[in-house]
Amino acid sequence: MKKLSGGMLTAIAAFGVVVGTTYLHGRMTDRWTGQNVAAELQQAAELLEKRFPKHCGDWEVAEELDSSPEELKRAGAVGHISRSYVNTRSKAQLSAFVVCATPHDASGHTPDRCYPGAGFEIAETEHRQTVPLADGRNAEVFTGTFRKAGQTLRVFWTYSMEDKWVAPQIARIELANARAVYKVYVIIDESTLPPGVGAKVCAEFLSDVLTQFDAALKEPNPASQPGV
Repeated sequence: MKKLSGGMLTAIAAFGVVVGTTYLHGRMTDRWTGQNVAAELQQAAELLEKRFPKHCGDWEVAEELDSSPEELKRAGAVGHISRSYVNTRSKAQLSAFVVCATPHDASGHTPDRCYPGAGFEIAETEHRQTVPLADGRNAEVFTGTFRKAGQTLRVFWTYSMEDKWVAPQIARIELANARAVYKVYVIIDESTLPPGVGAKVCAEFLSDVLTQFDAALKEPNPASQPGV
C-alpha cells in the first residue's frame, strides 16, 4: 500500500474538520433535521409573551420596558418580554428580560459579551449557581457583575431545556436539540445595596417566577381546544 505524504494527511485531516464543523453547525441550526421549526418557535414565542408572570409571590410588574430593535436582533428574539418588577413587601426592584429564540441565537448573546460592548467592565466573573425553586426543583443559573461610572449591575441568566433551567458550559452544543429556547435575564442595580443583597433578591425572584412560568406553560392552550 502506498504511504500517504504528510501534505495529503494534513489535507484529509482538514477536510474532516470542515465536515465535522459543518455537520455540527447544521445540527445547531436545524439544517439536517428535515423539519420546519418556525411554527414551533412562533408558538413558543407567543406563550412567552402571554404567560410569563406579571405577578408571582410578592412580586408584581412595575413597568413594561422598551427594547431596542438592534438588541432584539442581536438576541435573535422571535418573542420577548422586558419588564421591571417591584417586591410589594421589601420594595426591592429589578428588571427581567426574556427572549424566545433558536438554540443557536439564544446561546450567542451573553452578558459577558454585550455588557463590555456597552462600556461596562466585568467586575465579578460569571459563575454557576444553583437556585432552589418554589416547587422543590433546582435551577442552574449564571451570575456576574458589570461596572460602569460608579454603577454596578448584577445579572443572572439561565436557559430552558426540557422542563429544566440550565447553565450549560457550551450552550450551542448542549441546547442544540431544542426547537425553541427561553433565556431569562434578571438584572439588579447593586450600587447602593449591601454586599450579597442583590444576589439574594434575584435568586428569590427567580425561585418564584420560574416556578410559575413553568406551570403556566403546561396549562392547555385555549386556541387548540375543540370548539374554541
